Amino acid sequence: MAHTPAGKAPEIVRSVDPALDRRRSVLRYIIDGYAQTQPDAHFVQFWPGPTWTYGELHRKVRLRASALAQAGVKQSDHVLCLMGNSPDLLCTWFAINYLGAVYVPINTGARGHMLEHILSDADAPVLIAQAALLERLAEVQPGKVETVLVVEGEPAAIYGYDVQPLIDPQVEDADALDLAQPIEPWDLHAIMYTSGTTGNAKGVMSTYAQHYTMGPDAFDCVEADDRCMICGPIFHCGSTLYVNAMLARGLSIGMMREFKTDTFWQAIRETGSTYCLLLGVMAAFLVKAPAQPDDRNHSLRRAFITPFGEDGPLFAERFGVEAWTIYNMTEIASPLHAGPDIKTKGIAGKPRPWCELRIVDENDMPLGDGQVGELIIRSHRPWALMAGYYNNPAATVEAMRNGWFHTGDSFRRDEDGTYYFVDRLKDVIRRRGENISSFALESEILNLPEIRECAAVAVPSEFTEDEVLIVVSPASGQRIDADSVIERLSAALPRFMVPRYLRVLENLPKTASGKVQKHLLREDGVTADTWDREAVKVSIAR
Repeated sequence: MAHTPAGKAPEIVRSVDPALDRRRSVLRYIIDGYAQTQPDAHFVQFWPGPTWTYGELHRKVRLRASALAQAGVKQSDHVLCLMGNSPDLLCTWFAINYLGAVYVPINTGARGHMLEHILSDADAPVLIAQAALLERLAEVQPGKVETVLVVEGEPAAIYGYDVQPLIDPQVEDADALDLAQPIEPWDLHAIMYTSGTTGNAKGVMSTYAQHYTMGPDAFDCVEADDRCMICGPIFHCGSTLYVNAMLARGLSIGMMREFKTDTFWQAIRETGSTYCLLLGVMAAFLVKAPAQPDDRNHSLRRAFITPFGEDGPLFAERFGVEAWTIYNMTEIASPLHAGPDIKTKGIAGKPRPWCELRIVDENDMPLGDGQVGELIIRSHRPWALMAGYYNNPAATVEAMRNGWFHTGDSFRRDEDGTYYFVDRLKDVIRRRGENISSFALESEILNLPEIRECAAVAVPSEFTEDEVLIVVSPASGQRIDADSVIERLSAALPRFMVPRYLRVLENLPKTASGKVQKHLLREDGVTADTWDREAVKVSIAR
């Protein structure tokens, strides 16, 4: 289906700070506004699936909100969602916020302890789930959840829960949709749980003002005829902010159920999408796929690639698109961006006007240009950063100590004020008295044509500090020879960075949002199938 321009956004009286104008930043009022001013403009084309105009979106959201209200959902309630990308998820998220309730998405990969923790911690009496994921609930205690509303399939009885089908009424319940009070920009729109790789997942409390600053106010390169392809999961803030960025501007999105290398370009072409976010390994997977004669026959004009490694320029060159990047976390609001046509790996860009950034040492003392330290952030705009971690004041105080949010990421800044990502602090490898950026090492390894994805992690040394283990997976139709890999890395890297260990897996363990789960690889350590450079006596020239 050809892309249809969305039309102009309605004229709105701006406040002193547009982010704090509820008509621009609060989802309910945005949907109501565009339903009046451009009801026939396209908002979303699901792939595969239907296309909704702004008028249809408004009608469907009000019907779904009526169903939720009839099920007992009230303004300010927390509502859990265990759902993958689908029309039902998009409509449900919007309906929750339309009622002034708080959207609490759950990673569809969550189960066991992680899932049980969220069910208990979120203080949500209602959970909405896809029928295919109901079996997860039978494995855990219900926590605070009382009612489970089921979509995309038949409900099944689960001990400890009141399980019901979620059925939208034929006619909206206007009285049930009335609000006790207006929804304000500083109210919570969502609680998003982080991955919890070093402990229980933390619930990030996000206001409408933060969501507006993170998305609509950040993408100044977006044009009036753009359509954004949502190819990552909406339970992740990386996709959520792009949905909101287009909604707030009255523009349109395409949406895939999940990212797949072999169907990505078909989805781009058939939805007429013009830009997208490629998070984690997505860009690398597309670059490593076999070349096709129609590689440049598509509608994509630009791609935000995060983090920006060696695959960024390669993706831009091969597919003929502009390369951009953006730095963000669930707790902050897109403080850095760079583009178009960037080429330097690790680049994160220059600060946005609403934030102040510093690079500091372990005592929060500022470091100079060229020095590597932790990136910390504070905002000039009220509510532009997270409102804290839900039910976790100790973690909130630790993250916000000295009045700055601590990202946990190592950065450096050059003389012209451009910031560069170095590594996650917890992923830095210490070997032979040197600090090794796992990000830099992985970028070098991904230059090798036979390697599709990789992760570099620290494993214990029999002497002191760490040894370097790389875990790699082969590109399609390729075979990985450890001796050859190490020989080529030895010619390209400082001696202290050359890995001692190499392990081959068909696929690296990843979260549902595509991030490699390095903590699992560190826990596995040196396994029986791991190749050891010392054991085969491969010498590395000094």
